[in-house]
Amino acid sequence: MTHANKTRRRGKAEKPAKPYPEFPLFPHATRRWAKKIRGKLFYFGPWHDPQGALQRYVDQKDALHAGRTPREPSDGVTIRDVCNRFLNAKRHLLDAGEIAPRTFAEYHNACRRVVEAFGRTRRVDDLQTTDFEAFRRTLAKKQGPVSLGNEIQRVRTLFKFAYDEGLIDRPIRYGQSFRKPSRKTIRLARAANGRRMFEQQAASDIVAVAGGPLAAMVLLGLNCGFGQSDCANLPLSAVDLRAGRIDFPRPKTGIERRCPLWPETVEALRKAIEGRPAPLDKADEGLVFVTTFGRRWVREDEKGKHIDAVRQEFDKVLNALGIKRKGLGFYALRHTFRTIADECRDQVAVDYIMGHARDDMASLYRERISDERLRAVTDHVHDWLFGESGEGEA
Repeated sequence: MTHANKTRRRGKAEKPAKPYPEFPLFPHATRRWAKKIRGKLFYFGPWHDPQGALQRYVDQKDALHAGRTPREPSDGVTIRDVCNRFLNAKRHLLDAGEIAPRTFAEYHNACRRVVEAFGRTRRVDDLQTTDFEAFRRTLAKKQGPVSLGNEIQRVRTLFKFAYDEGLIDRPIRYGQSFRKPSRKTIRLARAANGRRMFEQQAASDIVAVAGGPLAAMVLLGLNCGFGQSDCANLPLSAVDLRAGRIDFPRPKTGIERRCPLWPETVEALRKAIEGRPAPLDKADEGLVFVTTFGRRWVREDEKGKHIDAVRQEFDKVLNALGIKRKGLGFYALRHTFRTIADECRDQVAVDYIMGHARDDMASLYRERISDERLRAVTDHVHDWLFGESGEGEA
């Protein structure tokens, strides 16, 4: 072997192994991590920095696999820039009490999915209609028509914010595909899932099986049309057990709401309040319900994840009764109340109990509604639930 050959052999470094088997890049002889995309070789960083090379690949892969030239983040406003500005603005509204924690969490999750779909360093003005078409297909695989429509609206809100704030010079072109599902699609999906209510026998069984604080929440759902957030945010000051009444504006809209309570509901609430654990957060000291661990039943955790302990405990009851199915959860109690209450033919009273507002002249002129009308509605639902007037399955 000649001296030159020995020198070349000594200078040839041994290729490193991949950090883990699924690592998407391979060590090229040029001492760089590389990958062949669409028949062309691309390099993403030196051997000694596999994580940096991986990050560069993640940032550029969408453009490269689509046949586009990746652009550097400094070239324009990025997805990360828009999401950060948007969430900061929503955080100010949250702190001011103008939006609910659940709403902020939904915006946060929408931004996370946008980042996952397009890449945090992707330029906003580089987005194309085909990107949104692919994004919608991805969302549709995991979400039903109603959830999909809500998510599309949140994404549009995000990019409209970017235009309104002057972050981008022109509105985003979404194309014809990035639209909410049609009303027909939503109707067909709801029909396929079945009715979102409980018939009399199923509702009666749920009341009999539910225990602890959940028993009171179930009765509030059937007595007053309460949902999970209504129960989780119900303050002690809104409950008058002596008068048998709740005065509690809807947390979602602030619309006035009053509901006469059944004797069964009053007793279940009294037990729940007497056995209520000490709240961990001082802000929750005025609530009717807290979990065994002293937390709100419906809340967002430190990472913005939505936690619904009401739904979790209620699903256990449905599973125990063998009536759990898609689309049938705690909120179906609200649907049940509305369906049965409407048989009273007093829409005004039912709306008032549920906290529904109608933009009509009659509502503008109506200053109050009598407790007798409200009691007639709740008495009708009570007779349906505890009497023998209804039969059927969920």
